[in-house]
Amino acid sequence: MIKRPHLVSSRRHFLKTSAAIALGFSGLHTLAGCRSTGLVFAGSTVDGFGGLKKDPDGILDLPDGFSYTIFSRHGDLMNDGFFVPGSHDGMAAFPGPDGKTILVRNHEVTPSKDPSFGPFGKQNELLGNMDPGLLYDAGRGLEPCLGGTTTLVYDTRTQGLDLHYLSLAGTLTNCAGGPTPWNSWVSCEEIEVQENDRFKKDHGYCFEVPATTTPQVFSPIPLRDMGRFKHEAIAVDPASGVVYLTEDQWDSLIYRFIPNVPGELAKGGLLQALVFTGHNRMDTRNWDEQLVDPGDSFPVSWIDMEDVHNPENDLRLRGFEKGAARFARGEGMWYGNDGVYFACTNGGKGRKGQIWKYTPSPFEATSRETDRPGRVELFVEPNNPGIIDNADNITVAPWGDLIVCEDGPDEQNLLGITPAGDVYRIAHNAISHSEFAGSTFSPDGSTLFVNIQHDGISLAITGPWHQRRNA
Repeated sequence: MIKRPHLVSSRRHFLKTSAAIALGFSGLHTLAGCRSTGLVFAGSTVDGFGGLKKDPDGILDLPDGFSYTIFSRHGDLMNDGFFVPGSHDGMAAFPGPDGKTILVRNHEVTPSKDPSFGPFGKQNELLGNMDPGLLYDAGRGLEPCLGGTTTLVYDTRTQGLDLHYLSLAGTLTNCAGGPTPWNSWVSCEEIEVQENDRFKKDHGYCFEVPATTTPQVFSPIPLRDMGRFKHEAIAVDPASGVVYLTEDQWDSLIYRFIPNVPGELAKGGLLQALVFTGHNRMDTRNWDEQLVDPGDSFPVSWIDMEDVHNPENDLRLRGFEKGAARFARGEGMWYGNDGVYFACTNGGKGRKGQIWKYTPSPFEATSRETDRPGRVELFVEPNNPGIIDNADNITVAPWGDLIVCEDGPDEQNLLGITPAGDVYRIAHNAISHSEFAGSTFSPDGSTLFVNIQHDGISLAITGPWHQRRNA
């Protein structure tokens, strides 16, 4: 059973953030696009915080009055004696003691990466310092799986890092995930490899990591009933305890997990897939035909998934045959007070991405759910890389705008989307063409944390955020 430190303050922060996104997006569907205009996206680009100024250090271009601090780099020595792994990815912020911020960060280290991307050194020389029982998969040779999570404690008052340590080890390709209301991070493996001559265990699972200031590597317990597939992100509805999940495949499904005991994910539950009621096997991708326009809203139902450990890697195909809707690479996901927002990175005719909203039933996951079913709505489909180029990780700002990390083929931006559907730039990656990942605000709202994945750096951005609060 996972301990839940700072549960009350964490839940308060979780619900406060959720309320912000609900308020901010209450009118988005009426402005982001409508069938009567024939437009797929009616929003425009706006200044937001103003134009970006070129960074003389060539790392991060920001608006006037904003600044950044690089507080963690791949290869830094952590407090536990291990190294910061590379490939920084999904991340969330939690309230810690004494006003501190706890960050739990994924590392998308794949089987193809060399050992220097892991926490144990260039030749895994520190592996002997690791309790082998805390490695999910030590591998069949001398090299273990090198993905996992690190936990960081940051002080926004001094803009300094107080502590960082390895918190999950021996997993693979930890891409995104999501925070829970009980102060933990669910880390997702975006891979489907099975036990073979290299790996001792199957991969493609979710793992829960408590957010705590006590340095420790947590026992790697796969949440098996949440399915084995190319997981990307999750979001939790605190009212029902239901967990929603995305899948990073070009023909992916949207899932929900109904836990046997809310808040105790390791105790198992039921995995289901989303169906557009009255539209079995709905193809939402809009690649060949515009079947869904922004503003379109559909009631949904859910079908039970069987054999969720997925030995044939065909869970999404079986779900689609049973009637589930098909999405274009479900990636980032975030919970708002009235719903769950998720990005489909390759959706739309231009394959430049979509952002959807699912509003749960007030009777979600109960026998009365059919009385007032949940609904899914397409919010944004730009089909224009000049507006949004392949939305990936998403989060919500304290003032209600959605924050989007781009993962396109060229230059990468960190974007905001207003309630009117207008898009503005917050930051530009000036050091590389690597994607942004893991954007998340500190509980006090002062600092936006974000990773530049392939460069292996985490940054804290501060500035006059109040300009958007008053906009």
